[in-house]
Amino acid sequence: MLKFIGMNLFMMFMFKNKMFYYYSNMIFIMIFIFQFYWFNYMFMGLSYFFGLDLLSFFLIMLSLWITCLMILSSEVIFTKKNKNLFFMFNLLILMWLLILSFLSLSLLGFYLFFESSLIPTLFLILGWGYQPERLQAGIYLLFYTLFVSLPMFVSVIYLYSNNSLMYISYMNFCYLNTLFYLSMVLAFLVKIPMFMLHLWLPKAHVEAPISGSMILAGIMLKLGGYGLIRVMEIFILKGLNLNYIWMVISLIGGIYVSMICLSQVDLKSLIAYSSVVHMGMMLIGLMTLNYWGMLGSLKLMIGHGLCSSGLFCLANMVYERSGSRSLLLNKGLLNLMPSLCLWWFLLSISNMASPISLNLLGEISLLNSIMSWNFKVMILLMLMSFFSAIYTLYLYSYSQHGKYYSGLFSYFNGFLREYMILFLHWYPLNILFLKGNMMVWF
Repeated sequence: MLKFIGMNLFMMFMFKNKMFYYYSNMIFIMIFIFQFYWFNYMFMGLSYFFGLDLLSFFLIMLSLWITCLMILSSEVIFTKKNKNLFFMFNLLILMWLLILSFLSLSLLGFYLFFESSLIPTLFLILGWGYQPERLQAGIYLLFYTLFVSLPMFVSVIYLYSNNSLMYISYMNFCYLNTLFYLSMVLAFLVKIPMFMLHLWLPKAHVEAPISGSMILAGIMLKLGGYGLIRVMEIFILKGLNLNYIWMVISLIGGIYVSMICLSQVDLKSLIAYSSVVHMGMMLIGLMTLNYWGMLGSLKLMIGHGLCSSGLFCLANMVYERSGSRSLLLNKGLLNLMPSLCLWWFLLSISNMASPISLNLLGEISLLNSIMSWNFKVMILLMLMSFFSAIYTLYLYSYSQHGKYYSGLFSYFNGFLREYMILFLHWYPLNILFLKGNMMVWF
């Protein structure tokens, strides 16, 4: 653990204006070192307060991977020198808060890092966002999260005062207090986000810079699922009686949000709403409390983090060239950017869970889990899967085909850096399909 902290401090003290490739290379080295922990299927103690199992391992690897790609995709900030040193410092702090959240054995430590990661994300949106509406998006993000974080903090203190115990791995007893259950679960449902608690997400995505969108889609939404997996055993008996409420809301909300996707004309807004649908399916499988649901939720979290982040990168590449994210202006991109059309296709089919993406593996596990809970929800699941394919086809066909906007006088294809970013999103998303047995724990 000390070597990673040392590398992070080394990067913080080595700020240079034109060395953003240096930071990404250092994080790749950290990924290479960290991958040797993957064979541990039980909790491995890294120190008195931090531990690691396969669930934490994959999410930390995803955090490092996405942070590295965020640096590569934010070249505009470094070339225009738009507060680039503070931007890099902000990213490194955010990366370490996320890693410490996934490593924490203590429930109070997890809560502390879980909520602290909100502050650098808020700085990303407010400092490097696009429109003046980013202030409203930041307020939405802040208040949605803070409104439910205080009850969770009170619950953590209540837990400690009753048991003098903070370690998550030892909390295998069940509480029957409904208020305790609600105050613990709602904090994670807002982060996921569940339908009806999701209004902050599209606003935050649309106003955030590309790095903010990538970290929100890739990592921040996964904190909610990770927290639910960790704390669900504390109130498992209460969950058996009350989990169906969130499952029904997510089932109906998934179909409703899928229809909202079909009415979007903003590229980033459409991708953000599709995240709500995918995370809703993950939440339903997780709430069934069975083994298939736990495995499927992990696979879908990793798959969605890579796929959604890649789609946001593509939307940003179009935005940097045309100056707009509107589908009404960004039509016929096949004529203007033919080589990027292949990447739109590859990431779009991964988004609709086609072979051989990790999303398919996750959705198969989740469908098994949900159908074993109640066979009658088969019709709703069929509609969710169908609409998922429909709005992804809408995104792909509407952006790539048609007559392009005549006001685009000059246009140029992608850079080598951009193709590398897209490849580094797509390659692990599909290669992990071949090693799905790695994501089996307990």
